[in-house]
Amino acid sequence: MKKKYLSLALALVLCLSLAACGSKKKETTLTVAASPTPHAEILEQCVPILAEQGITLVVNEYSDYVIPNTAVEDGEEDANYFQHVPYLDDFNAERGTHLVSVAGVHVEPMGIYAGKTTSLDALPDGATVAVPNDPTNEGRALLLLESQGLIKLKDSSNLASTPKDIAENPKNLEFKEMEAKTIPSVTTEVDIAVINSNYALGAGLNPVKDSLAIESADSPYVNILVVKEGNEKNEAIQALVEALHSDTIRDFIEEKYDGAVVPAF
Repeated sequence: MKKKYLSLALALVLCLSLAACGSKKKETTLTVAASPTPHAEILEQCVPILAEQGITLVVNEYSDYVIPNTAVEDGEEDANYFQHVPYLDDFNAERGTHLVSVAGVHVEPMGIYAGKTTSLDALPDGATVAVPNDPTNEGRALLLLESQGLIKLKDSSNLASTPKDIAENPKNLEFKEMEAKTIPSVTTEVDIAVINSNYALGAGLNPVKDSLAIESADSPYVNILVVKEGNEKNEAIQALVEALHSDTIRDFIEEKYDGAVVPAF
C-alpha cells in the first residue's frame, strides 16, 4: 500500500512539474541595430511590450549607415532599424547583401539648415552647400534643394542624382559632399547644410523649428525595420513589428518629436 501511495505521489509531482514547465513563456532574445536618435529611442519603448511576451529586446546603437546592414547580413544582429527603402535597395545592389524590409515605421523629413547664411533668400553667388555623399541621401538632398528653386535636376525622378546631374544652378552653388553623420559638425564652415533628421536631432536641432526648409510629410523615405531574407516570419520579429505599430509607439513619436518624426502606420 505504501508503494502505491508513493507511486501516486511521484506521479503527482511529475505532473505538476510538467505543468509548470509548460506554463513558462519561451524566453527569446532579439538584437536590433539602430541609429541612436530617434530609432534606438523608439525601440526602447518596445522593450516592456516585448518583455510581456517573454522576448528580451537588446538595442545596439551604431552611428554609421554601413555596419548595421553588414551585421544583420552576417548574423551578428537579428534586425536593424535606421534606413529607408531607396538606401536599402542601393546597399543590396552594391554589396550583394540579402536584406529585406518587414515594416515601415516612421518618416524623418530631411531639412536644410543655416550655416554662414541664415536664409535661403540671402544665399550668395557661389555659396557652399553640405550634402550627404551616399547615393540615395545625396539624391534626396538635391531633390529638396530643387523643391526650393535653388537648382534644377536633369531628371527629378532619379533618386540617385549627384551634383553632376544638375541642369540649372543659377546661384552657382558649390557642393561639399560628406558622410551624413559629419554634416552637423561643419555647418559653420558652409553656407547651408542638408541634414538627415536623425543626425539633426542628435545634434540638438529640431527639424520643424530650426530648418530653413523641410521635406513634405508625404515623403517616400519611410524608415523601415530590416532583416536578412528568410527571417521575415520569425515570431520575435513579428512581435516587434506589432509593437512598433502599436498606439503606444505612435503616441510616443508624436509627443516626443513634435512633427520632426512622423508615424508611417
